[in-house]
Parts: sequence; structure tokens; C-alpha cells
Amino acid sequence: MRTGKLRHLVSLQCNVPSQDMATGAMVDNWIEVARLWASIEPMSAREFVAAHAVQSEVTTRITIRFRAGITAAMRIVYRGSIYNIAGVLADRQSGVEYLTLPCSEGVNRG
Repeated sequence: MRTGKLRHLVSLQCNVPSQDMATGAMVDNWIEVARLWASIEPMSAREFVAAHAVQSEVTTRITIRFRAGITAAMRIVYRGSIYNIAGVLADRQSGVEYLTLPCSEGVNRG
């Protein structure tokens, strides 16, 4: 992949749960780990009914330069859209040049 394809500046975030002082409940606290250049390619879309409401989900492939430590528990944020990482796939040739992140957008974990 040529560098010019990585034209989207995205935020890689991880969840650090914290306790709400007023209620004592655990709440999600997403913090930015890094800002990365990425390629974002929508792959498919589907609609489904959950809790008697129509929901939509877009499957997206996000490609970034290799970075150790990325897991499916993290997420990508780009222009206000939240992409949940479903997996982390290394590139076929070297395994350390690029990562492909299959993601879903629409039904989010926070």
C-alpha cells in the first residue's frame, strides 16, 4: 500500500473504566492512545431490529501502519464516527508493515 492511501487522521482509543463518584457505578472512559494515519474503506451495510428499534451497522476495513499492542477492545474514532475493532490482521508479506482492522460502525460500545 502506498503512503498516499493513508489519508485519514484517526484517533485510536482504549477504554479505562472508572467509578462514578455520585452513583458508584462503573462507567466507560475512552482515552486517546494515539493519532494515526489510516485508510478507511466501507465494505457493507445492514439493518436489523434490536429492542424494537431499527439499527444499522456498516462494516469497514481500516488499514494503518503496524503498531504493537492494538486489540479488539480498542476503537477508532474518525470525524465523530466510532468504529469498533473486530480483529487485528497483520499484512501477508512481512507481518510488520501494515495492520488491517475489520471494524463495525453504528452499534457501539460507548
